[in-house]
Amino acid sequence: MTRQTSFADLEYTHKKRLTRREVFLNEMEQTVPWAKLIALIEPAYPTSGRRGRQPMPLASMLRIHCMQNWFSFSDRQMEDALYEIESIRRFAGFGSVTEALPDETTILNFRHLLEKNQLTEKLLETINGYLKEQGLLVSQGTMVDATIIHAPSSTKNKDKSRDPDMHQTRKGQQWYFGMKIHIGADVNSGAVHTVTTTAANVADINELPKLLRTDDRVIFADAGYTSDEYRRGARHLGIHWCVNDKRKPGKNLSASQKKRNRKQPSIRARVEHVFRVIKQPIWLSKDSLSWSGEKCITGQLAGWPSKSLHAQAAADGCLRAKCVCRFPKTTD
Repeated sequence: MTRQTSFADLEYTHKKRLTRREVFLNEMEQTVPWAKLIALIEPAYPTSGRRGRQPMPLASMLRIHCMQNWFSFSDRQMEDALYEIESIRRFAGFGSVTEALPDETTILNFRHLLEKNQLTEKLLETINGYLKEQGLLVSQGTMVDATIIHAPSSTKNKDKSRDPDMHQTRKGQQWYFGMKIHIGADVNSGAVHTVTTTAANVADINELPKLLRTDDRVIFADAGYTSDEYRRGARHLGIHWCVNDKRKPGKNLSASQKKRNRKQPSIRARVEHVFRVIKQPIWLSKDSLSWSGEKCITGQLAGWPSKSLHAQAAADGCLRAKCVCRFPKTTD
């Protein structure tokens, strides 16, 4: 990422103050193990020197991918930010808007490259391992939770069928169709260390063993993870079981159980912050939708601009987009 310093660089570095975005990016520059992540992706990334259009620098594309997740940018918004926001452009390794900046299709293709080669899980493992080495991530406990991601249940699509990876489920008096994301986050830092996905009808408790680490000493979870069998197993292993108690049929919670249920969520509530990022709608412009002649952004948690477009997406075979409604109900 080194390049020759220009007069614009000198003027930028001698500003009177830094914005919050610039402070955050400076911290990420020092915290993220960029060299290790680049070495992990490099074998699957196209090499330069071939005939035709040359690929963008891997280091720049990785930084753009990270910023897209940090700031919840869609592909089009990320492209616009590279042109409009100087701090983002410089963090990606570009000096000015006159340079060849990646467009939204290039950004989309890079994300698909990571998904195709199953590199996202490896990147998460590498980052968590690096944080442990630096003492920034201490494995003392895990907070677990799950949330439902809605999807269109209509069969008015090319295959005349619903997505086989999804299922319907009932929460309270409401029925939902889609998938469920299960996460395990570190108690001290709040950093996510494990992510799994299932159909919406899979019980939260079934994924609990997959979300824990071997050296965890405490578990925080809501009442959906209540289990006498798991609680006895945790005590046998010396793990502190901090899971909210659930009222049994015909029997109310005791005063001590109510007190514990009010105390534990103050710690566990931090795991809910992850879902805010996951469920934040990503607005799609008209020329990003499949029925306007452009490629549809599939595999993303995207929000359609209106119900009519949402129905049209299902009719055009976009069930696998895992899309949510414009104003999704939070069903954590």
